[in-house]
Amino acid sequence: MGVGVRKESSVSIERRLRAFEVEHRDLDEIVARLSLQPDLDELLLKRLKRRKLLLKDQIALLRSSLIPNLDA
Repeated sequence: MGVGVRKESSVSIERRLRAFEVEHRDLDEIVARLSLQPDLDELLLKRLKRRKLLLKDQIALLRSSLIPNLDA
């Protein structure tokens, strides 16, 4: 096992995955609502979209870690 790499249980990974999915969905709704406002805060919108992309990457990473390694 590599330095700094820790083994996480699938239950823990699934819990984090669900939390990230909920946050991503919430941000999607917030971004949609903010986009409709006439006095749009562009900087806030950019930050929220960046956070959404980060969450999307984290979700993909966690999902891939749940797939068993078939190299045997």
